[in-house]
Amino acid sequence: MVPTSAGRWKARGRAPIEAPGPSAHAEGQQHPIKLYLLVWGWLFVLSTCSYLVDYFGLHGYVRWFLILLFMIVKAGLIVGVFMHMAWERLALVYAILVPPVAVLVFVAIMAFESSYTYFTRIIFFGPGS
Repeated sequence: MVPTSAGRWKARGRAPIEAPGPSAHAEGQQHPIKLYLLVWGWLFVLSTCSYLVDYFGLHGYVRWFLILLFMIVKAGLIVGVFMHMAWERLALVYAILVPPVAVLVFVAIMAFESSYTYFTRIIFFGPGS
């Protein structure tokens, strides 16, 4: 690296590195309206499917699985497109999405532990009255 007359440093045999001008960050990012309408349509279809789960009278684990699946897909579309998370840096995406996933993992661990505790109490203290 050698200094130049303008006070910048440049590597030998290479052109000086220029910083981006002020106009490089002034422009906003525009997304086509087609994308938003497509996502809106998918949200409508997924909401209809979640209502059809109750309309057809599904019960038990199938009902809960389908409702939660539709809910997670709709939330992913909303966060990804309408909150512009799909175009953010990966570090910001991790900072926002990792804590809720960690909470879900800990809730699953606690649910497993609660069943173990309940069955242990039944074994040692007998069924309740």
